[in-house]
Amino acid sequence: MTDATHTFPSLGRVRLGVQLFMFVLLVWGASVVGHYSAEKLSDALPALSCAYDMENAGYCVLIPLQHQMHHRVGQALVAAQQVGLKVVLPLAMTLLTFLAFFFVLGKAFCGWVCPLGTLQELVQRAGRRFGLPLHALDTTGTRRVRPVKWLILLGLVLTLPLLTGLGITPHEFGNPYCDVCPARIATTLLSGNTEQLALNAASPLSFALGALGNTVFGFVAVAALAIRQPFCRICPMLALNGAFRHLSLTRLVKRPHDKCARCGICAQACPMDIHEIQRESGRKAFHEDCTLCGRCAEFCPDDDVIALTFGPFRWFRSRRSYYKRRVRAESPQGELKPLKFMPRPGPSAERP
Repeated sequence: MTDATHTFPSLGRVRLGVQLFMFVLLVWGASVVGHYSAEKLSDALPALSCAYDMENAGYCVLIPLQHQMHHRVGQALVAAQQVGLKVVLPLAMTLLTFLAFFFVLGKAFCGWVCPLGTLQELVQRAGRRFGLPLHALDTTGTRRVRPVKWLILLGLVLTLPLLTGLGITPHEFGNPYCDVCPARIATTLLSGNTEQLALNAASPLSFALGALGNTVFGFVAVAALAIRQPFCRICPMLALNGAFRHLSLTRLVKRPHDKCARCGICAQACPMDIHEIQRESGRKAFHEDCTLCGRCAEFCPDDDVIALTFGPFRWFRSRRSYYKRRVRAESPQGELKPLKFMPRPGPSAERP
């Protein structure tokens, strides 16, 4: 007798399908709908794809945030007039539009929509195909990396553009994050545009920023072969999404379970190495680094412990039968072999 559930694809396959669809849409979609239509979708979505709207020079909330800090907030404070019109209204409209999108899917924009996140996962899969080892960060390493995304958000996205608008820092710091963001190069290269690889020699600072951006892109491309989501861990979009994570209808919940302390499979499956998912429950389990990819729920070996919810509705929950099928599907690739620094299940934990 065949298992009827085999007719349904795994959550991971569904997510990959969504990722690939959004990847194609956000890299090449503007050439289909035209730049006028593309502009209507730009400047608000919390995902990185510079290739989508190159003619209008925008496609993520970080771009208008930088520009408004530079051209609106800084210059308005210098002029000290029409503050409400030049500062509050543009900034509020950007954030409110962002929150309108974020209210529905929340941090799932990182795990399901962002082209740079999808590209890193595809590179990581290629690394596994070539037999490269997969490394994970231990608790100490993860704790050291996590503040970086907040420093980049505060420093490159908000503070430097604001200081430039005030006339304190050079003009080149008007949108410094875009100059070093690997999505600028990665997604535009895939659209056949190689201009972003060129270094701007107009000034030493422009050249330095461009060189740093190329270096970051190269590092991410190589690191993704051996580390899951290397740039996602320091991405300022992750920090921005994390700051508003409890305002979204889509979130992750976990109920307490007596086996969690000696299991740890959910933490091992997490591509962001969120070790707290093993120990915490309730609201605390929905960590600021979580991208709502759902792998912890997929690989939890017990029923109804971890779930992805939309408001009061659970649209995916952990199930032991699903866990067994998922492990069998991934075992040939070696993705669930015990990773360095990760705890093995205790002797009393159930095995599939």
